[in-house]
Amino acid sequence: MTIPTRTATPERTTTRAETTARTRTPMSPMRKAALIAGVAYLATFVFSIPVKFGFWADVLAKPNFVLGDGSAAGVPIGALFEVLTGLGGVVSAVALYTIAKRYSHRAALGFVTTRVLEAAMIFVGVLSILSVYTLRHDVAGTAGADTGALVTTGHALVAMHDWTFLLGPGLMPALNALLIGSVMYRSRLLPRWIPTLGLIGAPLLLATWAATLFGVWDQISAPSALLTFPIAVWEFSFGIYMTVKGFKPTAVSEASFAPVNSAIFAEAAA
Repeated sequence: MTIPTRTATPERTTTRAETTARTRTPMSPMRKAALIAGVAYLATFVFSIPVKFGFWADVLAKPNFVLGDGSAAGVPIGALFEVLTGLGGVVSAVALYTIAKRYSHRAALGFVTTRVLEAAMIFVGVLSILSVYTLRHDVAGTAGADTGALVTTGHALVAMHDWTFLLGPGLMPALNALLIGSVMYRSRLLPRWIPTLGLIGAPLLLATWAATLFGVWDQISAPSALLTFPIAVWEFSFGIYMTVKGFKPTAVSEASFAPVNSAIFAEAAA
């Protein structure tokens, strides 16, 4: 007589990945907002610096660029980088809006507005440079093209870019620092030395902006760089701190930063 035997089922071994997935603490809404805003702030540095001094160096500096002088290879990638710079600024403002409005609704809304205006100025500058690029490739060298008119038009478009650079990245960071920096200083979400840099750098940037506007010195010059340095350190430190550490604990409840969902929109529409 054969006695049936029960086959033993091998025990399931818990893998390290499964254990980590079960024990991992979910990221809070405040931490997510800080991470998104920090990465966006740093992206504006990464994408903006190579454009003026690399990709667009010839189109901005060579008077006869529209006629074929210099290299145009970097113009499209420079345009892409500038677009990403503008969008990075808008993303940072949108990410911080929910947090900043808990301390000052006017400052939070103003920060979003100045970031959008800054992005708009950047986009107009991109359109100006791309127009020069198009004239160089599609018009210059064709039969009947007026070289004098092309050079004049090219200069006008580059001049438009230069003014948008002054009114956008040359002015708006000061307003950004006054708005979001004041919120960060009062809320103590960051170490106070970081927003203090922004609040000190804002009037210095406004001073060099006014000096450039009235022809005292060029926007790309040693005095301008010296007065712009504090605001650059503020923005870089702000981005690094939010990315690496997030915000410091405060009395504001994490529950007040619940993500927006369709139910909220439905309630508002009712």
